[in-house]
Amino acid sequence: MIRTEEYQLSMGPVHPSTHGVLQILLTLDGERVVKAVPCMGYLHRGIEKLMESRNYFQCMPYTDRLDYVSAMNNDFAYCRAVEKLAQLEVPERAQYIRVIMAELNRIASHMIFIGSLAVDVGATTGMIYPFRDRECILDIFNELCGARMTYSYIRIGGVKSDLSVKVIDMINVFLKNLSAMIDEYNDLLTGNEIFQHRLKNTSVITAEQALQLGLTGPMLRASGVNYDLRKDNAYSSYEDFIFDVPLGNSGDNWDRYIVRMKEMRQSAKIVKQALDGLPEGSVMAKVPKVLRPPKGEVYVTTEGPRGEVGYHIISDGTVKPYRVHIRRPSLINLQALDLMCRGYLVGDVVVAMSTIDPILGEVDC
Repeated sequence: MIRTEEYQLSMGPVHPSTHGVLQILLTLDGERVVKAVPCMGYLHRGIEKLMESRNYFQCMPYTDRLDYVSAMNNDFAYCRAVEKLAQLEVPERAQYIRVIMAELNRIASHMIFIGSLAVDVGATTGMIYPFRDRECILDIFNELCGARMTYSYIRIGGVKSDLSVKVIDMINVFLKNLSAMIDEYNDLLTGNEIFQHRLKNTSVITAEQALQLGLTGPMLRASGVNYDLRKDNAYSSYEDFIFDVPLGNSGDNWDRYIVRMKEMRQSAKIVKQALDGLPEGSVMAKVPKVLRPPKGEVYVTTEGPRGEVGYHIISDGTVKPYRVHIRRPSLINLQALDLMCRGYLVGDVVVAMSTIDPILGEVDC
């Protein structure tokens, strides 16, 4: 009988497939994973404490730099929390514009996911197309506010500026072309036999396990749990729009991929409805130049591309938040990595990591 011995292998923190400075300590039996422990903190910047030493308006650039792949959604969540704390009412037109930007950013984020997953599986060409198409969204954001990744466009009380005719035309052109873009991804990846073999029936998370781990977003819905804050706790006029919530059946890597593919079409549906029904009026509420919310605390959540983004803010009545804590879905979802990797090969760790779709700026905060 051959005697085998478990050993440890460090994947990262400088590794192309960890999507940032994440270290994974693997305990292996041959090439089989016995345990996978994510080691975080290499990108820690102390954002929550930095926000506590700034006034409410000065916190905006920090929220941009959490999940920098979907900065609009982080700004959206923070502004809603402050508005609830300060009892500010956002104009309806601004609410619609926020939804448009959040959904466009969701599509851009999912395009990053598809491209990254393709590379991690070995389909290098599969990265080129979604990254190319994402540029169309970044061009829209650049025209809108002069930035391509960190926007500070959604502001406390509304949005920075109204939509110009050019921006609306650019969005309509993108929506017209999106279906063909997604069809191209399907032709290249979804029908690929090797791609399917790497994803199907691997890293399965049951609905019960997903709920126990506190997973949210596509990670949770891929396990068949129908929970989406845009439907279950509708905010910012989401109740005005008709859209479906894509769900998976088995909670494997394949379902996590398919759910995000389907979500892009649903996001486009929401953007189209919001543009067609865009109400008239102001895009900014009357916000005091010096904002002093009354004493109290709030916890407000939104549905980000990776799951529930939550802000817990405590006000002591001064111009600065007394305490800020951010629920980052990438951090919570990474809890599932060990479960997803056990019993699989080292090469499958890369795919499991990719279908979690973490952003390390948000994980470490």
